[in-house]
Amino acid sequence: MKGITRLRNRLRGPGGVIELLGVAVPLFVSNACETVMLFTDRLFLARVGPAQVSASMGGGLTAFMFMTFFLGLTGYANALVAQYYGAGRRERVARVVAQALWISLAAYPIILCCIPLGRRLFDVMGVASAQQIYQRPYFTILMCGSLLGLLRHSVSAHFSGIGRTRTIMAAAAVMMAVNIGANYVLIFGKLGLPALGIRGAAFGTLLGSFAGLLTLGGVYFGRRNRRAYGTVAGLRWDGPVLRRLLRFGYPAGVEFCLNMVAFNLLVMTFHSYGVEVALAVTAAFSWDMVSFIPLIGCNVAVTSLVGRYVGASRHDIAHRATMSALGAVGLYAAVIVVVFSLFPQALAGVFRPSGDDAVFARALPLAAFMVRLVSVYVFADAVGLVFSGALRGAGDTLMSMVISVSSHWLLTLSGLILVRGLHVPPRVAWSVVVVLVWSIGLAFFARYRTGRWRHIAVIERAAPIPPPESVP
Repeated sequence: MKGITRLRNRLRGPGGVIELLGVAVPLFVSNACETVMLFTDRLFLARVGPAQVSASMGGGLTAFMFMTFFLGLTGYANALVAQYYGAGRRERVARVVAQALWISLAAYPIILCCIPLGRRLFDVMGVASAQQIYQRPYFTILMCGSLLGLLRHSVSAHFSGIGRTRTIMAAAAVMMAVNIGANYVLIFGKLGLPALGIRGAAFGTLLGSFAGLLTLGGVYFGRRNRRAYGTVAGLRWDGPVLRRLLRFGYPAGVEFCLNMVAFNLLVMTFHSYGVEVALAVTAAFSWDMVSFIPLIGCNVAVTSLVGRYVGASRHDIAHRATMSALGAVGLYAAVIVVVFSLFPQALAGVFRPSGDDAVFARALPLAAFMVRLVSVYVFADAVGLVFSGALRGAGDTLMSMVISVSSHWLLTLSGLILVRGLHVPPRVAWSVVVVLVWSIGLAFFARYRTGRWRHIAVIERAAPIPPPESVP
C-alpha cells in the first residue's frame, strides 16, 4: 500500500507528473507552434533557393541574438511572478509584468542601434556574398520589428508564472496560423501581391508576432485578469520590484545573450565552409530546433513550479516537480533519438528545392550525417533544460549563467579552432561539437545536486502562506 501511495503522490500530488504536464503541455504545444512556424518559413524559402534558406537562418539568428539579453532579463519575470503567486502576494504579480514591459520599451532603441553591427558581423565571419544579398534585408526587417517579440515575451511571463499556460498556447496557435498564411502569400506572391521572397518571410514573421501579442494582451487586460491581479492599475513604476527583476534577471539576460552570440558564431563558422555546408548545417539545425524548442516548454514549466513552491517554502515539492520533469523529457528524448537515427536522409531531404538542384544533391549526404548526430545530444539537452529551469526558478541565476555561458563558449571556440584554425573536414568538426554538448547537461546536474538552490531568498517574506492547491 505504501508503494501505491508513493506512486499516486508522484503522479497526482503537488509537484507530480500530472501537475507538471498541466503546466508544461500547453507550453510544449505553444513552442511546437513556434517550431512549425520557423520550420515552415525555411521550407517555403527552400523552394525559392538554397541561398535564401541559409540566409534566413543566419539573419534570423543574428536578429534574435541582439534581443536575447533583454529577453532573458524580462523572462525572469516568470520566476518572480511564480514566487509571488506561491507566497500569496497577488498584488505584486502585475507590477512584475509592468516592469518587464517598461524594460522592453527602453530596450527597443538600443536594439535598433545594433543593426550596423549585425551587418558588419556577416562580413567578419566570411558569409558568402551570394548569401548576404538575402541575409541583410531579412535581418534588418526583423530587427525593426523586435519590439513585438519583447512585449509578447513580457506578457507571457504572467501566464506561465501563474500556471495559465493554455493562454500562451492559444496565442502561439494564432501566431503560427497568421505567420504561415502571410508567408505563403508574401514569399510566393499570391492574391495579386508581388513575390517578395525572403523579405516576405520577414514581414510574415512580424505579422504573426503582432497577432500573438494582441491575443495575449487581450486576455491580460481582460476583465477576469483585471479583477484578479489589477493588471491596469499595476502598470506603474515600482522601484523595489524593478530592482529584484534586475538583480535576479540580469544573469539570465547575460547568459541568454552570450549563449546566442556563441551559437550564432558557431553557425556562421560552419557557413564559412561554403553554400553546400551552409545548407547542410541549416537542415541539421532546423531539425535540432524541432527537438529542442518544444523542450523549452518543460523548462519554463519547471521554472514556474519550482518558483511557486520555493515561494511557498516547500522545497521538497519543488524537488519532486524537477524529478517529474526529468522523467517526462526523458521519454520525449527517447522518441527523438529513434526518429533521427533511423530516418536522417528523409528528414534532410525535406529541404530539397523544387526541381533538380546540384547544390542540394551535394549537400544531402552531409546533411543526413549531421541530422543523425543531432540525436546523440538530445538527452543532454533535456537534462540541461530541466535542471537549469529548476535552478532559475529557485533564484540560482548567477551560477546558472556561469555554467551555461562557459559550456556554450567551449563549443564555439572548439568549432572556431577546428574550422578556421585547423581546417578540418565539416564532419569532424560537427562530431566534436556534438560530443561537447554533453558538458552542459552534466554541469547543470552537478550544480543542482549540491542543494544550494534551497537556501536562496528571492522575494521579501510576509506571513507564511500555504501553497496553492490548484492552478487557476
